[in-house]
Amino acid sequence: MRSKYCSPRAIALHLAVILWVTFSATAAWWQLGRAVQGNSLSFLYSIEWPVIAVLGVLGWYALLNVEKVTEEQEQTRLEYEESMRAEAFAARAASEQEDPTLAAYNDHLEKLSHVPKKRLWGH
Repeated sequence: MRSKYCSPRAIALHLAVILWVTFSATAAWWQLGRAVQGNSLSFLYSIEWPVIAVLGVLGWYALLNVEKVTEEQEQTRLEYEESMRAEAFAARAASEQEDPTLAAYNDHLEKLSHVPKKRLWGH
């Protein structure tokens, strides 16, 4: 069995995180240099870039440790989705049968909508 750190995907992730951290460190150093030269906003950016580098490392770690879904988990998910579809279909079918009180209220509203409106102005 191959190590999760030596697979082609893992090696690509290693290279990506190295580039990510290198770029972030370079950008932080550049912004710090600008801040020392008098650009006060660059102090904020010189702090922001290391945070971005840390986020990249956390993403690298998460992507390396993602566990693959087993066939049993996939089957359980499919069964759950199917039961949810069946429940939704049953709820939709039940809602098509209108409550008698609601039907009477809707009829009343329909009659009210056909009553001519009184004119407020003499036109």
